[in-house]
Amino acid sequence: MSSIGDALSRAVLDAAALDGEPDQQSHLTLVRLSAEAEREARGILRQSVESARAGGVSWSAIGTELGMTRQAAQQRFGDASRDGAPADDREYRWLGPVTAFDEMAELELAGRAGWHTVEVGILRHLMVRTDTQWEHKRVVFRGLSRRDADDGWVVAAQWFPWAYLVRDLGVPAK
Repeated sequence: MSSIGDALSRAVLDAAALDGEPDQQSHLTLVRLSAEAEREARGILRQSVESARAGGVSWSAIGTELGMTRQAAQQRFGDASRDGAPADDREYRWLGPVTAFDEMAELELAGRAGWHTVEVGILRHLMVRTDTQWEHKRVVFRGLSRRDADDGWVVAAQWFPWAYLVRDLGVPAK
């Protein structure tokens, strides 16, 4: 098993917090947590492909890395790079690619224009537009502090180890 496979297996077992002899419930807990790990891994793969495409990597090169043809990679992941935003009446856009070094400056600019984060992925933020300006804050996440909550911050999204907090400034967007 690869080091990533070992780490994933350890994470699932740690999350299960099993003790004693396995019973039916502990087996079901492992099944549930393994399915959750699989969904997360698929999401990471999809976001990695989207990031690669945003960085100019060809479908042929992506297909080679995945052990499939260019056409198969494009069929499997091609629609993901188009949008992925929820189907509602709000205006969404992806901000990115951004890194830990430049994302806060980019979020500040977007916030002034009325955009705020609703989801985070590898090198990008899904944002929704409103009529008011927003402030963004990135913190190592251990839960929303009472002080942040009292100051009007809410958790917009999490991407380990970060949480992205937002608050509506109540000022018209520029």
